[in-house]
Amino acid sequence: MSRIGKNPVLIPSGVTVTRDANGTLVVKGPKGELKWTPHPMITVTVEENQVVVTRDDEDRFKHALHGLTRTLIQNMVTGVTKGFSKVLEINGVGYRVSIGGNKLVLNLGYSHPIEYPTPAGITFKLDEEKKNLLTISGIDKQLVGQVAAEIRGFRPPEPYLGKGIKYIDEHIRRKAGKTASKGA
Repeated sequence: MSRIGKNPVLIPSGVTVTRDANGTLVVKGPKGELKWTPHPMITVTVEENQVVVTRDDEDRFKHALHGLTRTLIQNMVTGVTKGFSKVLEINGVGYRVSIGGNKLVLNLGYSHPIEYPTPAGITFKLDEEKKNLLTISGIDKQLVGQVAAEIRGFRPPEPYLGKGIKYIDEHIRRKAGKTASKGA
């Protein structure tokens, strides 16, 4: 049995977990509502204050889905109660980020600013003291990570000068630049 999958997902107070007619799992909480349809090979049952995930045999595919399903449900419950966030750090001379209307405007050394539309369910926040810190937050863990990865992809950090967009906890391995050789 899966070590992760056999643990039940505890439902905190203020959160409701229901199944609709199509088998879609609906998690409602103080921050919002998330919907997800589990794979038909996995059985998800909602009890009094917990969600239990089971499978009927030891098939390798079902074994892999067992822990995944339990973790995705746990992420939904955590998302509607606490939410998720990622912090990006923008480093470079003249690199700026601003929030204008319903989009994020990034000036990253290109000949044009990059306008990134704000997806539904995502909020951007700039740090007041350090203008180079961008916080991406939302209730859907996958969406928060995807948006952060797309923004980071506009100008990934480079190893020589350290310029670019990186996660706040990411360590960039720096390389030594060219050195002048002594005369021939």
